Order: sequence, then C-alpha cells, then structure tokens
Amino acid sequence: MPIKAERDVIADHDFRAMIQIDMQIASFHSNWTHCDYIATYLARTISHNRPDSVLFSNLFSSALNELLEVTFRTRRLGGAFACKVSRLGETDRVELTFACGDEERRFFETAVSRTQESDGRGRYLSSLSGDIAPSRDMMLLELAVNYHAAIRLDEVDGDTITLVVDLPLGGLAH
Repeated sequence: MPIKAERDVIADHDFRAMIQIDMQIASFHSNWTHCDYIATYLARTISHNRPDSVLFSNLFSSALNELLEVTFRTRRLGGAFACKVSRLGETDRVELTFACGDEERRFFETAVSRTQESDGRGRYLSSLSGDIAPSRDMMLLELAVNYHAAIRLDEVDGDTITLVVDLPLGGLAH
C-alpha cells in the first residue's frame, strides 16, 4: 500500500540511520509536550554538522514537531511508537511508525495523497487566508509546500503504519 510521490525517487537503502527513539504509544500520548521535547532533542542531535546548525535545528524541530503532533492525535493507546531519522546528503528522512485504526489509516492515506496533488499549494494558501476551513491534514500539506517535503505512507502490518517524510532542509536557502 505504499503511496509514493514521483519526487520521492531516493532509494530507502541509500539513507544512513542517525538516531531512533522507541517508546510505548501510551507513554507518548501521556503528555502533549512529548512532541516538543522529542522534536527539540532530535533536531539538536542531528544539526551539529550543518553549516548553520542553529537555523537547521530550528527548521527541523518545527517540521518534526508538526509530524509528531499529527501522530499524537491518532489516540490509539496500544502498541509501540518509533521515530527514526536518517540522512542522505541534504535530505533528512523522518519515519514515524505507530498503530492506528481503520479510520486513522484512511485519514493518513487521504492526507498523504493530497500532499501530492497539483492544487496543493493553492489549497494551502486558501486555508491560510480563511477561504477554506483548515483541516487536520494541513500540517502535512504545509510541510510539502513550505519545506518541499516528499511524503509517503507505508503499511507495516494490519494496524501499524509508517509515515515517511523526506525533508530537504539542508538545501533550503537562508
């Protein structure tokens, strides 16, 4: 069931794993601030070798926090949660693996496919101006539009998915 964007042409095996956090999803869901703590910690950890490490850390932390908040809202209490960060050149890959129900899976499938539609930028700008009501999938659309993220969804097993987001932050201009 992988949903892949055409721009997502980098092979998975080319990325080098940098860091991974594993925890029970119930522990992750126990406190909203875990999103910020994890994002900040991982951003500081992986930004040390970027030319402007402070700028990179801020960008990565913001993007990762958005992803973690989308995951946090799944509210499925059983199973594990994993956040893995890998790198290939200027691109950092975030893989969030978590259990979710059928309704949540459909949400993620739809949200990911919307990030790949040609009118994504227009939809995003309309949501900012208030022309259309913001929806929960706007966080993913924002990453695709503002951060040039390539987003896909992989199925791990019947009730577990992995949200894969390639962030080319190392190549963004100041």
